[in-house]
Amino acid sequence: MFKIALLPGDGIGVEVTNSAVQVIKSVAELFNLEFQFKECLIGGCSYDAFGTPLTDETIQCCYESDAVVLGAVGGYKWESLPQNLKPEAALLKLRKSLGLYTNIRPAKIYKPLIDSSSLKKDVLSNVDFVVLRELTSGIYFGEPRGLNTEHGFNTMIYHRDEVIRIAKQAFKIARERNNKVTSVDKANVLEVSQFWRNIVHEVHQEFKDVALNDLYVDNAAMQIVHNPKQFDVILTSNLFGDILSDIAAMITGSLGMLPSASLGDKYALYEPVHGSAPDIAGQNKANPLAAISSVGMMFSYSFKMKNVGDLIDAAIEKTLDDGYRTADIISDGGMLVSTNKMTELVINNLKDIYKK
Repeated sequence: MFKIALLPGDGIGVEVTNSAVQVIKSVAELFNLEFQFKECLIGGCSYDAFGTPLTDETIQCCYESDAVVLGAVGGYKWESLPQNLKPEAALLKLRKSLGLYTNIRPAKIYKPLIDSSSLKKDVLSNVDFVVLRELTSGIYFGEPRGLNTEHGFNTMIYHRDEVIRIAKQAFKIARERNNKVTSVDKANVLEVSQFWRNIVHEVHQEFKDVALNDLYVDNAAMQIVHNPKQFDVILTSNLFGDILSDIAAMITGSLGMLPSASLGDKYALYEPVHGSAPDIAGQNKANPLAAISSVGMMFSYSFKMKNVGDLIDAAIEKTLDDGYRTADIISDGGMLVSTNKMTELVINNLKDIYKK
């Protein structure tokens, strides 16, 4: 039996998490698995209930789980809160508390959606890479930090062990893919980036079978939209990974299609990359595919059932190939469906593919 902590959060997070749970339950029936779910508050809804975006009880719930499934946090009503009380602060604290230092964001085009991207077909064809973002250090966590009426300041810092562990993850994942790592930094300007590059090359000595090259972050951003086929695994810091993974969203054509996995040595969290989209929350319009795909990553990474992850991915592609679209990815000739209907279609295809 697997224990899963559910953190639906705010806005459409509630709806897409419900879709993810339905898929998990369907997999449980097909593969004779048992799941135990425990739902907790996070983000704005937690602040409204408890005066904090992340309670100790929610963290403890995650500690006691085999995996965490998160929806989204944030919304207009909480934007004026102090920084430490904003819904997004919960994500940083949760990542740190669970030691989730590796964030994996795939950038892969589903063939039926190749026209949804603003990039040309010949640029997108056969693109399949992942961005590995260091998640618990760098400028988002560095001290000192602060602001006053005259200036604001943050500290970008990395320690040796923090770079070593994320670099090792990158090379190990590359070995399971196409044996290539591109390390992205700004070593020509930032000392912390030169340090990053030095350590990555040091770790590479243990993985000489994997090709390694370096790119400055500005060039990497350009290359992702110019020639994305060149990449296999992109390894980079917290800040740069945040930006580059959103640029990579242009590969799929919508943030609503991007899943993610945040892994540590003991815990793992899975969430769609998109935000809480309060303007469409509760209207059954949200795209659930990123959340469903995140569940596929959960089966692959946490439960070591890559066959299930592949099955979920195939069910998503079949649904898209049949022409069904939510509003964010609709195009001429597509059939517009709701969140609930898209979820139902994916589950039906999942069962059909499994039977075959």
